[in-house]
Amino acid sequence: MKIIDLLKSDKVTVSFEVFPPKSEANYESIYNAAMNVAALKPAYMSVTYGAGGSTSKSTLDIAGDIQKRYDVCTIAHLTCAGADKDDIHKSLDGMKTKGIENILALRGDIPKDYDGDPFAHYRYASELISEIKEYAGDSFCIGGACYPEGHVDAANKKEDIGNLKKKIEAGCEFLTTQMFFDNNIYYNFLYRIREQGIVVPVVPGIMPITRATQVANALKLSGSNMPERFRNLVDHFGTNPAAMQQAGIAYATDQIIDLIANGINHIHVYSMNKPEVAAGIQKNLSEIIK
Repeated sequence: MKIIDLLKSDKVTVSFEVFPPKSEANYESIYNAAMNVAALKPAYMSVTYGAGGSTSKSTLDIAGDIQKRYDVCTIAHLTCAGADKDDIHKSLDGMKTKGIENILALRGDIPKDYDGDPFAHYRYASELISEIKEYAGDSFCIGGACYPEGHVDAANKKEDIGNLKKKIEAGCEFLTTQMFFDNNIYYNFLYRIREQGIVVPVVPGIMPITRATQVANALKLSGSNMPERFRNLVDHFGTNPAAMQQAGIAYATDQIIDLIANGINHIHVYSMNKPEVAAGIQKNLSEIIK
């Protein structure tokens, strides 16, 4: 199934993201966690991709197994930083072999200790999308990332939206946002890009913060604005792991309910390979997404 067909429907859906293991040492535990998330039967699942393709085989194996074992549609991440044309073609061929029809095309992080210019072949996600379309035609549904608070490398939001338009023109069919913790940021972003003629579906990405230590990482990764009520939640419950998990799931659920109430039917949750968090979200929304 191609995800764009799902996103065009009026049905309310929730999807989850998981990540592959970085080493063989913890492969089994992370693989099992991803499968336990898949067992919840979300609308679809995305599987991330390590910097420079460091987890490429695991990404495809996990995405393929999710589809085969649980009949849950997957979207595999694909990054271009540090990659050349042969690398991209090999990944695309591997996806076809695994029956994967959806790609989240990203520039990606620069591989650690990379020797050389990581952007010698591709500098932007739009270039990767063009390469996918040239090599594979319409074999894949291609999604892209967007940043409601602006990409950290963009000079300003106008430039960032201009780069988004290049992705769409290259063949990107839908966008998934970086995490945000204030829905007004998402609504304002939608208004700005629609005004600039970007009309593809924009799936909000929600990150349940279930440990206080995640806050610093979230800020570093996305530069997200943390509303005062969210900071108060972390301050009050952060030292009690069980309470923090429950409060984090509740906060994310509240965001999702507000989005759905305002006509946003498709939600993507960064589940961080935590089946209990994914299950908690689903339970809280059981009647809404039934």
